[in-house]
Amino acid sequence: MSDTISQIKFGTDGWRAIIADTYTLKNVKILTQAVADYIGTGKKVAVGFDTRFMSANFAKAAAVVLKSNGIEVVLSDRPTPTPALSFVVKTRKLDLGIMITASHNPAEYNGFKIKNAAGGGASQEVTNAVEALLGKTSVKETCAPSEIEAVDIVKDYIKFIRGYIDLKRIKNKKFKVLVDSMYGSGDSFMAEVLKGTKIKIEFMRNTINPSFGGSRPEPVEENLKELKARVKKEKFDLGIALDGDADRIAAVAPGGVFIHPQKILGLLALHLNQDRNWSGGLVKTICGSTMMDNIAKSLGIKLYETPVGFKYISNLMETEDIVAGGEEAGGMGVKNYIPERDGSMAGLLLIEMMAYRNKNMLKILNECEKKFGKYYYVRLDFHLSKRVEPKKESLPKELLGKKVVEIKDYDGIKLICEDESWLMFRPSGTEPIMRSYAEARSLTQAKKLLALGKAIILKEGV
Repeated sequence: MSDTISQIKFGTDGWRAIIADTYTLKNVKILTQAVADYIGTGKKVAVGFDTRFMSANFAKAAAVVLKSNGIEVVLSDRPTPTPALSFVVKTRKLDLGIMITASHNPAEYNGFKIKNAAGGGASQEVTNAVEALLGKTSVKETCAPSEIEAVDIVKDYIKFIRGYIDLKRIKNKKFKVLVDSMYGSGDSFMAEVLKGTKIKIEFMRNTINPSFGGSRPEPVEENLKELKARVKKEKFDLGIALDGDADRIAAVAPGGVFIHPQKILGLLALHLNQDRNWSGGLVKTICGSTMMDNIAKSLGIKLYETPVGFKYISNLMETEDIVAGGEEAGGMGVKNYIPERDGSMAGLLLIEMMAYRNKNMLKILNECEKKFGKYYYVRLDFHLSKRVEPKKESLPKELLGKKVVEIKDYDGIKLICEDESWLMFRPSGTEPIMRSYAEARSLTQAKKLLALGKAIILKEGV
C-alpha cells in the first residue's frame, strides 16, 4: 500500500499516470476511497469520463466505491466534456465531482480530476487532504456495478449554453466554422448549441479514437496543421480546436492564421466588456501576455495575476467580479457561468463576437493587435541532467541589450525588460524539466530570448 501512496500525487490539475503502469483500477479505487473518506457518508458526487482507453471502466469503478461508502452517485452515460461535469456539480448542488481524464496528455495516460461544489478545480488544500487519506481505509466495494445507473449529464449543459449564447444575434449569420475535436470528449456538442442557426459548422476528428490518431489531444499549433490548412483552403471564417476533455481551446483565423490562447483571452474580454457591456476584472497567470495589461488598462478594468494553474483563476472567479480569466495553455473561464474553463463555451463566444461585429475573426484579430500591440509568445520545455532552481541574484541584469526593470519570483522567475519583452523560467515540480517562456514585439526577438534562457539555465546547472 505504501508503494501505491507514493504513486498517487496530484499535480497542477489532478493526478495523471500511465495506464496499466501506475494508473490501474486498483489505484483508482484506492484514490476514490480516500475521496470518500474526505467528504463522508451521505454526500453527492458526479463522475464523468473522457474518450481515453478504459475511461468508462475507471469511472464505473470509482462510482462503485463511492456508492459502497454511502455516497449518492451521478454517473455520466457517455464520454463528456470536463466542463459539463463541473456544470452538473454546481447546478445539482452536489458536494464534489470526479472526472476521469488525462486532458491533453498522450494516449497512454489517464487521470483523475476533482471538482469542488462550485464546479471549480479542487484547491491544493483539498488534494493534500485527500492524499493524506490514501490507504487509511480499506477500499469498500459492497455495491455491484449493475446497481449504478448512468444518466445523461450533457443535456442540461447544452440547454444552459443555448441560453447563455446570444442565439438571436447569431441566428441569421452565415459564418463557416470548422471544429477540430481532436478525438476528445468535445465531440460535436457545439452543433447542438447552434441548432436552428444559419452557421455552417463542420467537424473533424470528432470520432472516438483512444490513440488520438498517434498525436496528443493538445491544441497547440504543431498539432493543428490539418485544421490550419483546411481553414485556409476552404475559406472558413473561424477554426476552433478543443483538447481531450474539451476544457481548453485554440483557434485559427482565415488564411490559416493560428490564434494563440493568450490572444483568445483578450478577445473574450473585449467582447464581453464592449459588446455584452459586462463589468468585471481580467485574470491572467504570471506567464500571461502583456497584451492583457494593455487591454485591461484601455477598458479601465482591474487586472489580476495568479500563479500558473487554472485552479488559482477558479478561486478568484468564486470570490471576485471577473469577466474573463485564462491561462497560456488555453483554459478560459467567463462570467455568469461555472468558475472553470470551457473550450466549447470560449469557441461559441468567438462566433458570437463575429456576429456582433459582423466581421470574420482575422479582421477582429488585426484590429485588436493594431490597438493593443502585436506580441509574439513562445515556449520551450527542455530536459536537464538534474533539477535546477535559478537564483535571482545570479541572473543577468539585461537581456539582448535591454535592461531588466522588474523581476517576479512567486511562481518561477520572470525577467521583464524595459521594452516590455520578457523571459521566464519555471522548473517542473516533479521532473528535471525547465519550462521557459518569452514574449517580444518580434518573433525573432522572442526566439532569441528563449535561446538565451536555455543557455543561462544550462550554465546554472553546470
